[in-house]
Amino acid sequence: MICIHELRHGILDIPSLLIPEGRSAVIGPNGSGKTTLLRLLAGMEEPVQGRITIGGKDPAEVTVGWVHEFPGRNTLFSRVSEELASPLRFRHCTCEEIAQRVKEVSALAGITPLLDREMGALSGGEQVLTALATAILSTPDILVLDEWDSHLDAHTASMLQEHLGRAGVSRIVQCTQNMDLASSADAVLFLSDGRVKAFGNPREVFSGYRDSCWYPPSWRLKEWNSYLMT
Repeated sequence: MICIHELRHGILDIPSLLIPEGRSAVIGPNGSGKTTLLRLLAGMEEPVQGRITIGGKDPAEVTVGWVHEFPGRNTLFSRVSEELASPLRFRHCTCEEIAQRVKEVSALAGITPLLDREMGALSGGEQVLTALATAILSTPDILVLDEWDSHLDAHTASMLQEHLGRAGVSRIVQCTQNMDLASSADAVLFLSDGRVKAFGNPREVFSGYRDSCWYPPSWRLKEWNSYLMT
């Protein structure tokens, strides 16, 4: 469980919020505080007021996987295979353990053909896939994804969403502008002006935004097709 209590930080004003384990999507207008919340969850910033705990621990005390919109800016190594292996090398795992895990995760993310490529030669989408694989390599306590899908086509994003469910990470919090992707999450958090406007399962949240741009396009299309067939 992720517990937020009396949080005041920048634009954020969240008196109380409990986010269960599973995959949660954070949506809302630009400037609503989504990235700020994700940075707090990742332990990259400390709240000015209030507290966040992840499984009863401070974010700085848990293992965090982090991917943002432009991951190429934060790479540490020149080759994809070396970048992937870095989390386990820093933990002094054996070469055999590292090689096996790199093989497993690269296959999961569909980037096995990229392992010998130079990081600087990757496309934006390939950089995101590599960053995502690196983030889940060490099976973090929480995986935080800040608009990670913005450089991915819909098919790839949907495929990776399915793979994430098999990655062994118990808590995934992702910010996305893709409402269809958000609708596949276990829970949806709608932020506006730093405040929680809605939180719950996708059906509960999106039912309140049926006539807005936030309503998942695939849901609207399905309803329209059903209407035409009646």
